[in-house]
Amino acid sequence: MLDPRLLRAFVAIVDTRSFTQAADRLHSTQSTVSQQLARLEQAVGQVLVDRAARPVRVTASGERLLGYARRILALQHEAETLLADRAGTAAIRIGVPEDIVTLSMSRILARFAEQHREVRLDVTTGLSRDLDRRFRAGEFDIVVVKEASASPDNRATFPEAIGWFESADHAPVWVDPMPLVTFPPGGLYREAMFERVERDRRRWYVAFTATSLGSILTAVEAGIGLSLLPKGAAIDHKIRPYAGFGEEAPMVVSVYSWEDAGQIGLLLENIKSVLLNRYEAHRARFGT
Repeated sequence: MLDPRLLRAFVAIVDTRSFTQAADRLHSTQSTVSQQLARLEQAVGQVLVDRAARPVRVTASGERLLGYARRILALQHEAETLLADRAGTAAIRIGVPEDIVTLSMSRILARFAEQHREVRLDVTTGLSRDLDRRFRAGEFDIVVVKEASASPDNRATFPEAIGWFESADHAPVWVDPMPLVTFPPGGLYREAMFERVERDRRRWYVAFTATSLGSILTAVEAGIGLSLLPKGAAIDHKIRPYAGFGEEAPMVVSVYSWEDAGQIGLLLENIKSVLLNRYEAHRARFGT
């Protein structure tokens, strides 16, 4: 490998056409610069500078090396500058259900990232049960999950109003077996849906399954079937409450983190603030 210190001495000699001026530029001595050039010439096996010329001038071999030397030094400077900037060098890993990543939540994350450039926010969306499992396995620093009841180690918890919904435009009289629109096995609302339908001694079948809340909502809008959903998620969609099963007890949105100090603690408080505002807005609208 070509030592950048030797290349720097070589470029300085060529640019100034003088060992003395090159030494001044590098804040070194003339003898040191001369030794560095000699070591570079030994490494490449070529004479790079005609020392006998006045002023000194680059040889044909030196001319061939010069462009590469400048590029190597420029890349080294670029790398040093990049590594001196700690932006994005520390990661905070966050797991969150899809519908929790609202505009308000995104703005909080953006503001935090702007104020703490050294932090990279790694956000994963998914089903609550999977997010909780991965948090317990140490894959996330902070996780937001929806669950029937919060674990004792939660950092905050808020009620989540849920209800049955059908299409506002294509809602037939639902006869047995009732078509259901659900998340895949393991999805939070799936088992609750089956249990509620069977409690009324109704028969059912899964008509549509999707991993994203957006796809579930679209399927209900299209009239494919009924679904149990967060009331807040239904606001901007062409679906309406289905009264056939009555009111459902709320679930909870819980926040967990391994620590509550430092940058994670600051972000945790921001996330809790957004969820509190979300809960208060939903309570004002749905009374839950």
